[in-house]
Amino acid sequence: MPIIEISSLSHPGVEIFSTLTEAQLRNRLEPEKGLFIAESPKVIKVALDAGYEPLAILCEQKHITGDAANIIERCGDIPVYTGDRELLATLTGYVLTRGVLCAMRLPVLRSMEEVCRRARRIVIIDGVVDTTNIGAIFRSAAALGIDAVLLMRNSCSPLNRRAIRVSMGAVFLVPWTWLDGPLSDLARWGFRTVAMALTDNSISIDDPVLTTEPKLAIVMGTEGDGLSHERIAEADYVVRIPMSHGVDSLNVAAASAIAFWQLRAEKEY
Repeated sequence: MPIIEISSLSHPGVEIFSTLTEAQLRNRLEPEKGLFIAESPKVIKVALDAGYEPLAILCEQKHITGDAANIIERCGDIPVYTGDRELLATLTGYVLTRGVLCAMRLPVLRSMEEVCRRARRIVIIDGVVDTTNIGAIFRSAAALGIDAVLLMRNSCSPLNRRAIRVSMGAVFLVPWTWLDGPLSDLARWGFRTVAMALTDNSISIDDPVLTTEPKLAIVMGTEGDGLSHERIAEADYVVRIPMSHGVDSLNVAAASAIAFWQLRAEKEY
């Protein structure tokens, strides 16, 4: 692979790591040409193991024969841009986690059929725009038995750089796609929907009726106002997490972890 030492922020090819916005990277007009950035050897390894295509690497000099050596070897004949720690921090705006960034090709978007057909527990993310929360939800989903994730278009992309980093690569492990239709579309794959919301009609998350459902789609709302009245009205169940000391809500990432654990499907042996 070509090792290219840079001494300037204007070096050709480096702009994908520095000046392009997340929207420009994803290239919404031509998504087949879109990119995303994965950070740190561990996260990049997860992406490579999942079959994602690497296009270029930005790496601190000391990591070329250190933490990033195996990653660079696996990526084959792609450009590896390198420089000292201070230069790369100036380039990216922050000190790199483990000194490595990898630009990768956006995957072909999965269909609803592919994502939902064999799933038993899925999560629907509606209006969550904090990339940290998206990453945390995916990390909990991967760890706690969620088979797939559907995102409303009013949520941010799980392939945002920070979301990827917070998820520790879980966004590459859990199948996901965008949900453009109503929640009722999920009925064709046998799902009942569970809206996480504090309303007068909410049932407790440990209500036995929920354990009788073979397929559940757990709907998580925004960081501020939660789910809209319209979204709640669409759901088959409205569920609350019991809380004490006058606390009336949880961070959406914390609430998702509790919901995933409580509503997990029985294991099949």
